[in-house]
Amino acid sequence: QLQLVESGGGLRQPGESLTLSCTASGFTLNYYAIGWFRQAPGTERVEVACINVNGGVANYADSVKGRFTISRDTAKNTVHLQMHSLKPEDAAVYYCQAYLDVNCGGEYFLPNYWGQGTQVAVSS
Repeated sequence: QLQLVESGGGLRQPGESLTLSCTASGFTLNYYAIGWFRQAPGTERVEVACINVNGGVANYADSVKGRFTISRDTAKNTVHLQMHSLKPEDAAVYYCQAYLDVNCGGEYFLPNYWGQGTQVAVSS
């Protein structure tokens, strides 16, 4: 069964850091561009970061640029999202998704599928 598994969420105070991890079962993340998305209550799911297959291109939403870093660990079939200088507005459920292509954008490798996500809370 093909699955995406997000982990690493938790509660942090504003200004603190957190690293999320995305792994997969049944397929290899290394072959696909991977995006991190987040969804806060009452809002749509939006992409915050994406990395292409070879890790040479990473895109970020303006809201997280300069604070978040997406990276690959190909040996562990994992994509990380390092989050620094967290703000209350970063609180959301975070999901990862694989694109069908080696570059970000376009169709998803697993259409109509989202993992369980990992909850990030930011509060003092």
